[in-house]
Amino acid sequence: MTETPGPSHPDAAKPVAEARLAASVILLRDTPAGLEAFVQHRVSTMDFAAGMVVFPGGRVDAADSAGWDYSPGLLERHAKEWRLSSIAAAEPDSPTTGGQAGKSAGTVLAAAIREVQEEAGLTLDPADLRPWANWITPVDMPKRFDTYFYVAKPAPDTAPQHQTTEAWQSLWMPVDGILSAEAEGKLQLMPPTYYLLKEISGFDSVDAMWTADHKVVPVLAPPGSLAAFLKERASRG
Repeated sequence: MTETPGPSHPDAAKPVAEARLAASVILLRDTPAGLEAFVQHRVSTMDFAAGMVVFPGGRVDAADSAGWDYSPGLLERHAKEWRLSSIAAAEPDSPTTGGQAGKSAGTVLAAAIREVQEEAGLTLDPADLRPWANWITPVDMPKRFDTYFYVAKPAPDTAPQHQTTEAWQSLWMPVDGILSAEAEGKLQLMPPTYYLLKEISGFDSVDAMWTADHKVVPVLAPPGSLAAFLKERASRG
């Protein structure tokens, strides 16, 4: 598991909050000026990521583990992409049933699709989501998530909407524009959002990103890294 640079680990005697499973979707589209991402500006009263610009997403619910019928081939591909993550099965999966890794991949995928439907009014085809990243909240944080990020290419004739009370606005923004606004202190990003957008900015099109050779390596940032990240951003204001 990859760790980003940061301070040393805290006192091992302190209790560590459980990292709850979560899913987030990076909706992308091509424009003449470059890639755009659909983002949400969270309200300042939230108890997590208050005031931050984020991708649609949320916690995995118990209901996400049933009621879906994704193809075995899709589940097998997703399970392979998530093979280094916490939801990977300890034993090899069956090629016909997908096994526990396939079921876990389906559960997280169902959560991702549900969250986009609830927060943006957009129904995604499961085939239009690709596993892309897995970030785990540092162990020194009181509220922690084990978040599975997907990139998605919604159909050209679909339009996500703003329909969540957790944000005061939701809209398409140029990827480079988000990063520029963050650098100027005009908006705030959590570390995963920042680093994922930096990575996305290196692609010329959605198809280029979709077909890229990309390995999902879970990232667990060291204790103190979130505070250091936010302090560094605030110091530029």
